[in-house]
Amino acid sequence: MADANAIAETAALEFLDAAQKAVQAKGTFTVALAGGSTPKVLYGLLATNPLLQAKVPWQKIQFFFGDERHVPPDDAESNFRMASEAMFSKAPIKVQQVHRIHAENSNVDEAAAEYENELRAAFQLKTGEFPRFDLVLLGMGPEGHTASLFPGTKALQEERRLVAGNWVGKLYTERITLTPPVLNNAARVMFLVHGAEKAPALKAVLEGPYEPDQLPAQIIHPENGSVLWLLDPTASSMLAQQAKSAN
Repeated sequence: MADANAIAETAALEFLDAAQKAVQAKGTFTVALAGGSTPKVLYGLLATNPLLQAKVPWQKIQFFFGDERHVPPDDAESNFRMASEAMFSKAPIKVQQVHRIHAENSNVDEAAAEYENELRAAFQLKTGEFPRFDLVLLGMGPEGHTASLFPGTKALQEERRLVAGNWVGKLYTERITLTPPVLNNAARVMFLVHGAEKAPALKAVLEGPYEPDQLPAQIIHPENGSVLWLLDPTASSMLAQQAKSAN
């Protein structure tokens, strides 16, 4: 986990920079959280490292989720549970600052529609508008998926909805995910990618032809925002040398 820790430390500084600049500009910071082992290390750092915790504008943050498994909030697979245990329970934040996806709803499309309504209210959106997150945290799976946008799934084609229920046949499960137009409307996107099993997909995503149906992480390219890839040496081991030095 040494490389995951290094990624998390860099991510923490980026998180802090994004939070402080957003609060200075408009008084609040909106972030969409990711699941996974590396984000978990990041959340723990933010909440328990004394130097970091003191600088995070906790009371000014609104926490959202990029995706969720179709499980109750106390399930071991829940992204909300992970973030709660790693960060929410250890940081000076109020329950109303955390906007979780109600994935315990047996109807995944209802859960997605409910979260879409929550986003519309929180961001005060008009019809046809998309929320603009100050920061979206993302991981990438060994087959190139990100959030819960998996290869060949219907949510990849979504252009109007903010949140979609997404059937993932290879896992025989439903997921709930922010849609591509929401992710691409963010001011900042930060990918955290760790592990040798990610290396082939990462090379394909960053250096291969544009085929987002096969490699959904390729679909993330904000027109009015930035994307930062934080990679460990094993994940980036197959990249061309110039790409390695740029990341």
